[in-house]
Amino acid sequence: MTVSEADSEVFAPAVIAPQFVKARQDGVSVPGYPGGVIPATVAEGYAVQDIAIGLWPDELVGWKVGLVPPQHRERLGVDRLAGCIFKSKVQGAKSGEPNAFRAIAGGFCAVEAEFIVRVGKDAPADKTQWTAEEAADYVGELLVGVEIAGSPLATINALGPTVVMSDFGNNDGQIIGQAILNWRDIAWEDMPVETFINGQSVGVATAATIPGSPLAALAFLLGTVAARGRPLKKGMIVTTGATTGIHDVVAGDVAHVSFGPFGSVDCVAVPAN
Repeated sequence: MTVSEADSEVFAPAVIAPQFVKARQDGVSVPGYPGGVIPATVAEGYAVQDIAIGLWPDELVGWKVGLVPPQHRERLGVDRLAGCIFKSKVQGAKSGEPNAFRAIAGGFCAVEAEFIVRVGKDAPADKTQWTAEEAADYVGELLVGVEIAGSPLATINALGPTVVMSDFGNNDGQIIGQAILNWRDIAWEDMPVETFINGQSVGVATAATIPGSPLAALAFLLGTVAARGRPLKKGMIVTTGATTGIHDVVAGDVAHVSFGPFGSVDCVAVPAN
């Protein structure tokens, strides 16, 4: 075995992260997982993500929360995962025309209907365990919107949650719609959402579809990022999980997400290059 062959079989976050970052910056796909050895643990997945955050030339303004598939939860010891959101990737929902978002050819791209928290105050840096009730005190606004799940790696979800963690949590953008006024007085079951791709309904849900409610997702995120030395700050956004599913799209596909009385978001996938 040559030295290069031996090196290729070692998990190397400092090698993996720059390749993901460059592919994202160039809007091109990667043929397989960079370096070939995927993260084995949650800590390894976030180690790659943290390096990539440092390399990305933009301000970290929020986080996405995703579910870990049930078959991985016992092994990894978590049921949710976190991904990073950057300022230049956040759009306000347009009225009268769709928001454009990129789809990397040969990579992964999907639309996810989300309920989004805008953080109302700084969270303590040393608190890593939270309840949903405690998390509720840190909600400045509850909004509707769409997460653009995206990666240069087509097989990101198939390779498992540690791979998702390692590449920005499979996030490539966020479209923010209107705020839900007086949300504390509305049952989660009364916050509807339906996703349409190219005019066809592909999923119907409510905010209650999110396990434990969006506040449980926020509680997870508060603890997870504090443990990584990145406590939530006032004004940050937190997407709390895909409600109607992860809906794969390619360039040219049009999505319409209706939140009933709380507005809607229209968006269209365009080629990254």
